[in-house]
Amino acid sequence: MRSGHFGQLTGWVAVAGTLLAVTGCAQGTGVAGVSASSPATVRPSAVPEVTGTIPPLESQSRPQAEAPVKVPPPKLSKYEYVFPVKDCKTTYQRRLLVLPKTTVWAAQGCAFVAPIGGVVDEVNAKNRWRPSTDKGADREGRFVTIVGDDGVRYLGGHLDSVAEGLAPGVKVKAGQVLGRVGKSGNARDTGANLYFAISWKTGPAYWWVRRGMIEPWDYLDAWATGNKTYSPREAAFDLRKRLGETPPCRVQCKGRTAPQPTNDDKKPKEDEEPPVIIGDPTTTPATRL
Repeated sequence: MRSGHFGQLTGWVAVAGTLLAVTGCAQGTGVAGVSASSPATVRPSAVPEVTGTIPPLESQSRPQAEAPVKVPPPKLSKYEYVFPVKDCKTTYQRRLLVLPKTTVWAAQGCAFVAPIGGVVDEVNAKNRWRPSTDKGADREGRFVTIVGDDGVRYLGGHLDSVAEGLAPGVKVKAGQVLGRVGKSGNARDTGANLYFAISWKTGPAYWWVRRGMIEPWDYLDAWATGNKTYSPREAAFDLRKRLGETPPCRVQCKGRTAPQPTNDDKKPKEDEEPPVIIGDPTTTPATRL
């Protein structure tokens, strides 16, 4: 009887031992004394605070670009020119209207200067133009012409006054004042301006050559803002070779015939004085127009 109870007890002990072994295997593996269970989940700490200052992009310095290299314009001739009106705001026509000349609009009294060094050719200090006769030789009013060192003749007309001391043969430098912008001659009913013309030297009787043969605006553009060595010499001498030194007048040649003087013909006292000697009077036109 006792042996039977003892056998049952032994069986229960065996079962209990088996369960403990199974439970122990399920709880952990590995080196003794070290738990094989999953470690506790580590929560990330807060994002660390940035203590440095990051400058904005726009405040960061940028490399400085190098200054552009200024390349001088090419030298087109051995001569240098200046714009014929000095220290004044100007505008001028850039197309052919009737004659190959231009009107340089500027304020009354602005300086007309020699566009190049040279020699004074003609000086007319008296305003002899009258609307009743409209003589071609008088239309530019007070004027000065010079023959430049380039051999080309330059005319500045409609002047208010002529600089003192000018006479044929007097040497002048580029930029030297020759007169003051005005509205003498047939410009009396317009705004003040400079009648500017380019031609070649002739006797004063050939006034239609003096009043302009070469279109001047491209040269004025260059002298004002571009290439000061751009010369009209080649164009002037090429045209003279084709037309001759004294071509006949073809445009605005004749004046008017006035039967009686009008009020417009009353001359100021200064205009009654003898004329200033102008140019070389030895050459006369073959036909008077």
